[in-house]
Amino acid sequence: MGKTKDSGVEERPKWDNKVQYLLTCIGYAVGLGNVWRFPYLCQIYGGGAFLIPYLIALVFEGLPLLYLELAIGQRLRMGSIGVWNSISPLLGGVGIASMLVSFLVGIFYNTILAWVLWYLFHSFQNPLPWSQCPLNDNLTGYNVECEKSTPVNYFWYRETLNITPDIETSGSLQWWLVICLASAWCVVYICFIKGIESVGKAVYVTATFPYLVLTIFLIRALTLPGATDGLVYLFTPDWEILKNPQVWLDASTQIFFSLSVASGGLIAFSSYNEEKNNCERDAVLVGLINSATSLYASIPIFAILGFKATTAYNSCIKGNILALTNYFEFSDQNITVENYDHWLEYLNGTSPGEVASLDLTYCNLQTFIDQSASGTGLAFIVFSEAVIEMPGSQIWAILFFVMLFSLGLSSMFGNIEGVLTPINDLKLVPKWIPKELVTAIICLVAFLTALIFTQGSGNYWFEVFNSYVGSVPLLIVSLFEITGVIYVHGMKNFNEDIYFMTGNRPNIFWKACWMVISPLILLVVLIAYVVVQAQTIPSYSTWNPAYELFPQTEVKPYPDWVFAIIILLCVVPVISIPLVALYKLICCRIRKSSARTDLNPYCNNGFEVETQEQKNQRA
Repeated sequence: MGKTKDSGVEERPKWDNKVQYLLTCIGYAVGLGNVWRFPYLCQIYGGGAFLIPYLIALVFEGLPLLYLELAIGQRLRMGSIGVWNSISPLLGGVGIASMLVSFLVGIFYNTILAWVLWYLFHSFQNPLPWSQCPLNDNLTGYNVECEKSTPVNYFWYRETLNITPDIETSGSLQWWLVICLASAWCVVYICFIKGIESVGKAVYVTATFPYLVLTIFLIRALTLPGATDGLVYLFTPDWEILKNPQVWLDASTQIFFSLSVASGGLIAFSSYNEEKNNCERDAVLVGLINSATSLYASIPIFAILGFKATTAYNSCIKGNILALTNYFEFSDQNITVENYDHWLEYLNGTSPGEVASLDLTYCNLQTFIDQSASGTGLAFIVFSEAVIEMPGSQIWAILFFVMLFSLGLSSMFGNIEGVLTPINDLKLVPKWIPKELVTAIICLVAFLTALIFTQGSGNYWFEVFNSYVGSVPLLIVSLFEITGVIYVHGMKNFNEDIYFMTGNRPNIFWKACWMVISPLILLVVLIAYVVVQAQTIPSYSTWNPAYELFPQTEVKPYPDWVFAIIILLCVVPVISIPLVALYKLICCRIRKSSARTDLNPYCNNGFEVETQEQKNQRA
């Protein structure tokens, strides 16, 4: 360990090369949301029309925040807590808030990797276990719950989660999920055992492999029947949808969460850079690659969704063809999928009563494409179902789940770094304790906390954490970050910092965004988000075989005690911001008052007051 020539601060570990750093930032930013959240938003918000508010949010909100975080981390060369303490002791709570959010996000995020491992292990079976229903206990027929729903739904809700009817019924720990969760945390620990030295090696695989798999999926998906229908749906814009303010709110939150700002990981990663490095170019590159990946991932996803919709549409029509063929006693192959519409029009004209009595199913391709899903629903239900219909389904299932694991793992690096770097920078742990042990303790605590997600009600708790931990707290942290740098540290000082690092001062666009546009967007998004949430009663979808409309999910409001936990998850991570500021102000006031009482008029450092009597004597 030595000193850096420029700043005189203790030497930090450094990336082996610039590629390692960029791959780590890209891997952290590009996560599961790029694959299963962005395509969903495109699907429900008018296809290509969604790209307009998305790109506007990227330019005026995402990139300025990303640039700001990479710049302050690189200049001050500390983790989140150290950075904000250096800018102002009153902002020390911002770093603690970032660390807490990063820890909480890491807890539920790694649970997804546990589910992915479970599906990956089962992808080696032939046939795939979610392709058919299991037999019932008496071995006299198929499982009733599976027959009422689908094999894919049954495997997810019963075989994987063994889900309870509601969040109040906890259920026991599912041993298979506990093993998968422990395995996921072990993989994270192994990759992180040497800090950025081992992470830097791991990202060569975790950050690049998803692009290889996406490319393979793209080539395969474009050859599937119905792929063009899905792509037409993706790229056909519905301009009317832009009048809906919810579209703009979702676009802003998507780009914000997608870039992984405000959770401390990016600040930590950039702190291991050389001080003289063009962080502006890095921010633009990472931001554009992240958004390009979202669009690139949408193409194979929509092509496969188009294939799935076409398969379901053809099955629907074949069911109607069978009913018509049996009733009118036509010979086989007389009515086909290709001439079905012509035959139906003819029979409606000649025998309308008989056709009406058959109660044929209404088959519409657009309706099947409109069946949207995001998150776990897209990965473990919709995509798993589509894979079954593809030739060589085991290969595609293995590739898909390995890709998801790589995406999630590279994002986990940032979440853990966002916790470890502040702990190391604050020297909260004695030097004689090795870093490997500190990392192990953090991973163990996270694993034990995450056991709540392996219960029968675990998926309900996962949705609570997913919906509320990474929403309001991150928006509040970002608002304090940009305000702290620009208005506490000062735009002029920040300007000089960037000039010192890059040799160029930020242009008028960056200054306008940092000083006015980005804080304003963040404030509007935060207020709008809180207003939207306040107007709706928090509810969740349950999987209940006893529900009268099963296999539809039953929507229930959260119990009051769960609602109280939701409030805590939103408040606790950011309560440190006012508490630390208040603590520092009180300490400052106490020091000032004690300094005043310590003044002694008879010591050389005090002020001597000459009385009139002394003046006369001197005269």
